[in-house]
Amino acid sequence: MQAGADRAGMSLAGFLAYSGMAMARDQSRTAAAIATERDVLTELFAMRRQLGWAGSNLNQAAKALNSGGDVPHLAEVIADVQRAANAVKTAADRVANREAGRAS
Repeated sequence: MQAGADRAGMSLAGFLAYSGMAMARDQSRTAAAIATERDVLTELFAMRRQLGWAGSNLNQAAKALNSGGDVPHLAEVIADVQRAANAVKTAADRVANREAGRAS
């Protein structure tokens, strides 16, 4: 998602909002297709929040480590970031597969 936003010269939030509005303007799609896209968009927004939280936790861990502190739950923080990244990849794959199906 970030790569798409970068290519469009937009923030990630702006890119997601623009994408959502573009989907809403396309009146040629079926209700089922729109519902599926709304589900994916909702999922992407949720994952964006999850990545933000995980990134914040990772930044706090890095700060503690750089200050000579100990981070007893570092493995859990890294696992949270990995789970969030995997969730984003799964959602992006869903979008890409749907787009590929339309192009056929």
